[in-house]
Amino acid sequence: MNITSLILQLISGAAGGNLAGNLMKQFNLGPMGNSILGAVGGLLGSYAAGALGMGGAAATGGGLDMGSLLSNIGGGAVGGGVLTSIIGAIKSNMGGGSKSAS
Repeated sequence: MNITSLILQLISGAAGGNLAGNLMKQFNLGPMGNSILGAVGGLLGSYAAGALGMGGAAATGGGLDMGSLLSNIGGGAVGGGVLTSIIGAIKSNMGGGSKSAS
């Protein structure tokens, strides 16, 4: 894995996490929480996609061809959105969701 694919996975994961948080307000963890979990999910999602043979850094060796770049971005965005949604759902179900103090 090279630094370019790592950066793409982190950025696309953070974007996917924020998109998921904005689309599903009940699972929103705030901009910082969505970004951090999204970035971690981006790394995991891209690696999982590569391990399953769907491209990604693990399958392509981290090259800079168009297919590996797109799979890093796609895997990162999906992974970031999924991890943010899962953690947001867990937090919401545990009573840690955003509630008004009245």
